[in-house]
Amino acid sequence: MTNQEILEMQKIACKVRIWTIEGVFNAKSGHPGGSLSAADMMTYLYFKEMNVDPKDPKNPDRDRFVLSKGHCCPALYAALALKGYFSTDEIKILRHIGAMLQGHPDMKNTPGVDMSSGSLGQGVSAACGMALAGKLDKKDYRVYAMLGDGECEEGQVWEAAMFASHMKLDNLCLIVDFNGLQIDGHVNDVAGLEPLDKKFEGFGFEVIKINGNDFNEIESALEKAKTVKGKPTVIIANTIKGKGVSYMENQVGWHGKAPNADEYKIAIDELNAQLKELEG
Repeated sequence: MTNQEILEMQKIACKVRIWTIEGVFNAKSGHPGGSLSAADMMTYLYFKEMNVDPKDPKNPDRDRFVLSKGHCCPALYAALALKGYFSTDEIKILRHIGAMLQGHPDMKNTPGVDMSSGSLGQGVSAACGMALAGKLDKKDYRVYAMLGDGECEEGQVWEAAMFASHMKLDNLCLIVDFNGLQIDGHVNDVAGLEPLDKKFEGFGFEVIKINGNDFNEIESALEKAKTVKGKPTVIIANTIKGKGVSYMENQVGWHGKAPNADEYKIAIDELNAQLKELEG
């Protein structure tokens, strides 16, 4: 990417983070930490990588995205709204009774959501089904699925990984948002995953490790993934939980709680200042 393209991606990602905070604050509940860490990858996927069109959200030839770590939907909703799938006004009533946007993605009622998710581990299986369907239907679309690092403790992830490799699903790209923290603390203290790259290699995946908050590295990884033939790819994206909000960064306590009014103001002020700096 050119420096100008990177700058544009950074602006959008900052807006994704702003709307993530808006959504969680107005809902008075939610998961800001892992949403903020995933914002850069989400931005690149929707605004650069994937073949999607908000005017035709059910196009059978579109690329698919499954947010397997469904609790981090505030970032997904922000990206979808900014892309034009629905109004950002919907984010302000996130999790409210009767609102379109639920606490976990709902494919039946939310434009742009390809799979309902929330029960950790299941999204990878759904993504495998989509990728296999693409192969059987001789379609060219690609399937992307984002997991949390703590989610990789789920056995179903590895059952699906075994299936993906066996079926040679080279149109499938998994993305692990590896911010090192889960609801109960540090991932390595709860149930250490390392060496995660060797585990996926053992299951037959092409493995790419990157800084998931760096757009150049994100682009290089996704471009490489498209060249891999005969096996699925996983991108292990090392990220910062709570990225962009100083008091949330690398703090496990912000896995699943909303900021109060004072904390909200600090977060929004910081993110708006970052956006202003990017806009020059």
